[in-house]
Amino acid sequence: MIDLHTHTTFSDGCLIPAELARRAAKAGYRAVAITDHADHSNIRLILDNLLRFVREAGPYLGIDVLAGVEITHVPPPLIPGLIHTARQLGAQIVVVHGETIVEPVLKGTNLAAIEGRADILAHPGILTPQEAALATQNNVALEITTRKGHSLTNGLVAALAKAHNAKLVINNDAHEPGDFVSLELRKKIAMGAGLTPDDYSQTDNNAQRILANAPRA
Repeated sequence: MIDLHTHTTFSDGCLIPAELARRAAKAGYRAVAITDHADHSNIRLILDNLLRFVREAGPYLGIDVLAGVEITHVPPPLIPGLIHTARQLGAQIVVVHGETIVEPVLKGTNLAAIEGRADILAHPGILTPQEAALATQNNVALEITTRKGHSLTNGLVAALAKAHNAKLVINNDAHEPGDFVSLELRKKIAMGAGLTPDDYSQTDNNAQRILANAPRA
């Protein structure tokens, strides 16, 4: 299993990076991306520290760890530029916090993330067909999430992704130890969103490709 969306004490998670990596490995994950919530005020702080952690501790963790960010509640006109800044600062993966229906995310965030070519648009909420089609064109993966609340629109996201041949990935949006769901539950959540076993296998392939194409720290 691969989880490309997790949080540590550098934002609102409860685990430091080393413990997050250990707990993910113990839960059966072979790779994780640490993607703490970022805006213009803290993006450099997060990436400087996570990249140092990956470089120094990574070889000893028993799990592949990527350093990234989740651009969160940033005004949509600023999102493409901040995606570019994150990559300049060395981010190995860039996630954007999408228009989940359980938070007051500004309208236009999904489109800005896709136009800015983030790696993953997290929990997109009420995704539109136009956004799904553009995600395919711009090679932006859409997220099926196991996280309570954000997961309420998984079915719509899955249906539109399938209709427009957009890439899907499954992430936990982990903030604490119990958020690393088992393989069995992960598959059930995927099936509940309307994915077939073949679709589920493809989400794994998509995550593997993102992992393989990520720049090294």
